[in-house]
Amino acid sequence: MSQDVVALLQELVRIPSVNPDNAPGTDQTGEEMIAVFLSGWLESIGAAVVLEEVQPGRPNLIARFAPMDGRPRILLGPHLDTVGVGGMVIEPFSGEIRDGKVWGRGASDTKGPMAAMLWALHEHREQLANMPIAVDFVAFMGEESGQWGSKDFAKKYASDYTFALVGEPTSLQVVNVTKGSLWATLRATGKAAHSSQPERGENAILKLTRSLDQLDHHLGSQLATFTHPVLGRSTMNIGMIQGGSRPNIVPDFAEAVIDIRITPALAAAGGALKLLAETIEFHALPVEIIKPHENPPMETPADHPMIQALLSTDSLTGLAGAPWFSDAAHLSKGGIPSICIGPGSIDQAHTIDEFIEITALEDGANFFSAFIANLRQ
Repeated sequence: MSQDVVALLQELVRIPSVNPDNAPGTDQTGEEMIAVFLSGWLESIGAAVVLEEVQPGRPNLIARFAPMDGRPRILLGPHLDTVGVGGMVIEPFSGEIRDGKVWGRGASDTKGPMAAMLWALHEHREQLANMPIAVDFVAFMGEESGQWGSKDFAKKYASDYTFALVGEPTSLQVVNVTKGSLWATLRATGKAAHSSQPERGENAILKLTRSLDQLDHHLGSQLATFTHPVLGRSTMNIGMIQGGSRPNIVPDFAEAVIDIRITPALAAAGGALKLLAETIEFHALPVEIIKPHENPPMETPADHPMIQALLSTDSLTGLAGAPWFSDAAHLSKGGIPSICIGPGSIDQAHTIDEFIEITALEDGANFFSAFIANLRQ
């Protein structure tokens, strides 16, 4: 057993749990190894732990300290995976302590919040079975790509829970509203020809880029009308583009990947995918939508009793909104009112030299401990 929350975080960082999707930068991928470690750690403090495989070798972890006897239940829910480690300028799995910080991939997003939650459970291990509100620890796989873990969990267990605190580096702000997102590939096709006679072909790259320019103008203007008092407006980013095979061949193929951030107003109007498809059809753009993946926004009312209880806890810095999405949105959509909260700053997430301040980590552990103590009353 680790001596304190700092040592626990070091152990977590030293266990690679890189999401295998989207250029992991290492062959040490998947969530199974860290899930097995956490299973033993949680069992040692009294939890009944189940690993539920969502994808091959990629489980969710569910730890319960109290029986399913009808009492209200909440969950503390970080994610198990991290983003890739390519391009990092520090050793990603060292867990080194230097300059008052713990360094390594996941130190901020989101093993720091995870360690703070775990240490608070450790401090209250003798009382957790008998509290009036049961507190479970649930760790999700796949958050950094398709959020399959939280989607699967919400489908199976949403009716068991009254609230979820999802671990993310929010600087101990209660993030109760977030944007959703649509990731979609736009594909244009053409006709190959020798570049000395381009008129004999159809240039897919030109079709695509002209379509993207139209979307940036027309769809961008429409997105700007879907606003939120905290989150601002819906937006679109063209993040990736590729096409063609050689400079002397008219390209018959081109693709771009776009990211639309979705406010609650846009979601209420039918969502980003619907609006994208309607815009493409209305302007007769020569592209098709491939592999769309839409994540919902989240808006948990600020007057929710659990949020009010959180705001009365020392160390918190108030309510906030966020332009990013997380597992909390899928839990909320599935019927579990949710917020994101945890120590550390989102500014350090996914960086080439990721870290968390030790004082912030300790403040996070103290916050979660105080929160659990309040539930005992």
